Amino acid sequence: MDAMGALRRTHNCNELGPDQLHQEVVLMGWVLRRRDHGGVIFIDLRDRWGITQVVFNPAINEEVHAKAHRLRSEWVIAVRGRVERRPPDMENPKLATGAIEVLVDELRILNTSETPPFPLDEEIEVSDNLRLQYRYLDLRRPEMAANLIMRHQGLQAVRSYLSDRGFLEIETPMLTRSTPEGARDYLVPSRVNAGRFYALPQSPQLFKQILMIAGMDRYFQIVRCFRDEDLRADRQPEFTQIDMELSFVTEEEIITITEGMIKTLFAATRGIELSLPFTRMTYDEAMRRFGTDRPDTRFGLELVDLTGTLKGCGFKVFRSVIDKGGSVKAINARGCATFSRKDLDDLTEYAGRFGARGMAWIKIREDEWQSPITKFFTDDEIRAMGEALDVRPGDLILFGADRTDIVHQVLAELRLELARRLELTGDSGFEFLWITDFPLLEYDHDQKRHTAVHHPFTAPREEDLDLLATDPGRVRSRAYDLVLNGNEIGGGSIRIHDKTVQEQVFKALGIGEEEAREKFGFLLRALELGAPPHGGIAFGVDRLMMLLTGSSSIRDVIAFPKTQKATCPLTDAPAPVARKQLTELFLRPDWKEE
Repeated sequence: MDAMGALRRTHNCNELGPDQLHQEVVLMGWVLRRRDHGGVIFIDLRDRWGITQVVFNPAINEEVHAKAHRLRSEWVIAVRGRVERRPPDMENPKLATGAIEVLVDELRILNTSETPPFPLDEEIEVSDNLRLQYRYLDLRRPEMAANLIMRHQGLQAVRSYLSDRGFLEIETPMLTRSTPEGARDYLVPSRVNAGRFYALPQSPQLFKQILMIAGMDRYFQIVRCFRDEDLRADRQPEFTQIDMELSFVTEEEIITITEGMIKTLFAATRGIELSLPFTRMTYDEAMRRFGTDRPDTRFGLELVDLTGTLKGCGFKVFRSVIDKGGSVKAINARGCATFSRKDLDDLTEYAGRFGARGMAWIKIREDEWQSPITKFFTDDEIRAMGEALDVRPGDLILFGADRTDIVHQVLAELRLELARRLELTGDSGFEFLWITDFPLLEYDHDQKRHTAVHHPFTAPREEDLDLLATDPGRVRSRAYDLVLNGNEIGGGSIRIHDKTVQEQVFKALGIGEEEAREKFGFLLRALELGAPPHGGIAFGVDRLMMLLTGSSSIRDVIAFPKTQKATCPLTDAPAPVARKQLTELFLRPDWKEE
């Protein structure tokens, strides 16, 4: 291998063109591919910025040409040579540097490489575990590098936008205390305080409210957060948020600032000019039409409530559900009467994953409604269903019948599955939607108590305060979520700034005075010392960047993500630690998994 010596890189591998013809340049990077054409060797040289073709011709330098025969994929090299125009029939319009090539007069091999475990110059499927184990190779691939570059560009645009509007970027602690609600905390044992633990923050929620009480007025942070929960394609144990909080503001002001930030972000990363303001929809309307508070509105397949129409029907399954206070709703899958019995069985199995105990269906034919259940309905009921669902010959009706929340969950997921199968979204762009007027609390049937829809510090609507003690499920909150193509990318609220109201909300959540004082005493004390009205919002950076880049997983927009088992194949974390470290932390060194 050769030292760089006096060689200094003059250009990156994406910036040379006709303007640099006949100049002497120095490039450095990795060998992407090597081609030997009748004695002349062509190398595609790659760095973070792009690719340049470099040429080793024995007529220019026979010794360098001979040395180039050794080059293999992913060797690290430096070349000095002259920029020349490619022959017209050899130009490559797909490359920014496709009009030129560099005729090499000096070659230095800076490092060699073994054969990579997967090729970096081909579009082939590579297992996620292998990609993560060799993440440093995976990130050399142009599409992966482009994701990280776009992430950087987006976050720089956000920083500038918020700074220009009077926000201060302030860091909050990584080591804090565990609090109830939300997901499971990651705990960190304290060596100097035996038997006590820090928690890694699930969000900076309490600290950013404290900053408003401290008079900072406008705060933001691009911050790491941690949740010990089951993972999937769009979840990681550690993730990044764009977090902000403002004093003396209304929901409208926060929404306006947020829309401007998102508009700036999309312009900086994708060159897309978004139209403002974004569409808004109440929580009740979203649930009624789509069964979810994060609907994908790029296609139809909306839910239709048939509970009133079928309350006296002869189909016992439906009538029993309605008599118990449940709902019967349906989706009209336009043109899907061609689905086979296997297709319907597959959809039934899919619906079962989300709580359905079966799935009734009707195919609309030219001269009949075809289904085992049609005999249980009167002509008037069939006519009313047809009008409500706007059916036409060739349509397929899919029903959900159960407790209303289960019906919503099942049909919301079924709607998305149908859209995937029918390819209804395609390249339909970006559709933003604000969801407003959330309930403050929801009843957890498993825990038999109310829980916070967002978090315990969300302010209730003033006109609903009296309901906190008598009918907490009817209290509306001052919360708002931003949805993009059916994905919640951000959420926030106006916060509680009055101690009395905060105590009322704690009581409705089943958090007693003693527990509130133990877990949130510092916040309650701060609320007594001149807390201003305030509110904020936070955005999931990873999910937002996944949508921006068109990636199928947030792992593709994070430099070093974890697997779905929360492990890191690159570093083999988590890993055992020495007995001495455990005893220093007052932890049992003899623990074994049963």
